[in-house]
Amino acid sequence: MSFQEIIGQEMAKRVLQNGLRSQKISHAYLFNGPAGSGQLKMARSFAQALVCIHQGDEGCGECIECRKMEHGNHPDFHVVVPDGNSIKIEQIRELQRIFSYRSEAGNRKIYIIKDADKMTVQASNSLLKFLEEPPAPAVAILLTENVQSILPTIRSRTQPVMFTALDPQQMTQILADENFPMPLIRCAVQIASDPDECRELLSENWFAEIRNVVLQLGKESAGRGSISLITAQQKLFKGGLGDHLDRIFDLFHLWFKDMIHIQIGRNESIVFIDQLESLSKVAHTRSMQHWVSCMALAAESKKMLRSHVNGQLCMEQFLIGVSG
Repeated sequence: MSFQEIIGQEMAKRVLQNGLRSQKISHAYLFNGPAGSGQLKMARSFAQALVCIHQGDEGCGECIECRKMEHGNHPDFHVVVPDGNSIKIEQIRELQRIFSYRSEAGNRKIYIIKDADKMTVQASNSLLKFLEEPPAPAVAILLTENVQSILPTIRSRTQPVMFTALDPQQMTQILADENFPMPLIRCAVQIASDPDECRELLSENWFAEIRNVVLQLGKESAGRGSISLITAQQKLFKGGLGDHLDRIFDLFHLWFKDMIHIQIGRNESIVFIDQLESLSKVAHTRSMQHWVSCMALAAESKKMLRSHVNGQLCMEQFLIGVSG
């Protein structure tokens, strides 16, 4: 994996590649950013560049060290992941044991700690000592989506590298080049955090089905009748789509947002742009405040769903709420 293969994150690339060019490598880095922002890919690319015998700002991908990295059997590279819900002190101690032996070639050892915010207090304190006094030359790369959960003493001893959520327009172009249907792409890039997650959604037949159901329910619920409840019963729960209610609420959130975009004339921001004519007929039937409250209701319904409230009850209450 090279830096060039990673989409976006130009600032993070610049920080790391500048260090590689100048050979000013920190003993520890803290990668912080949202899920799906490519932290692990970036960490692996950086690690490969560090072990590459050519010592440039990019791993060559051809030398023996790069090939070991790409095949996942480099002896000086290790990845620590949570054991269950946390990273335990025993895992950090095992890392320390492995790193107590110097590399045969005298090179620095490299380790990645994925979900570093999930370290127990004991593991964090053990890592802190390891960061301060590694038994052999080493580079630590800590990955987190929640930097505030990392011990301040660890944060102060690492170089921060910030990651941002990928721009939906970037993902749209990538997926369009792969010939996925554009109406589905426009939805997927708004509710998924990276191209891989988008591809997973776009490859599922149910994703296109729930999009159609949301369009139908949205129009029906604006009519103040109970027909939307009947449609939900038939299309979602009898139709086998009830397992995807979280994504349905995501799409509803986008649908209500489109109502607002239509009202203020921001057509370029509309997600369901292929439905512009029919959406325009609905958008002005209610106030902007109504659509804002519907967005809040969609978010609250998804939250209730995650709290294990009955899915059918969540959907019925939601549809009654948006029809009011």
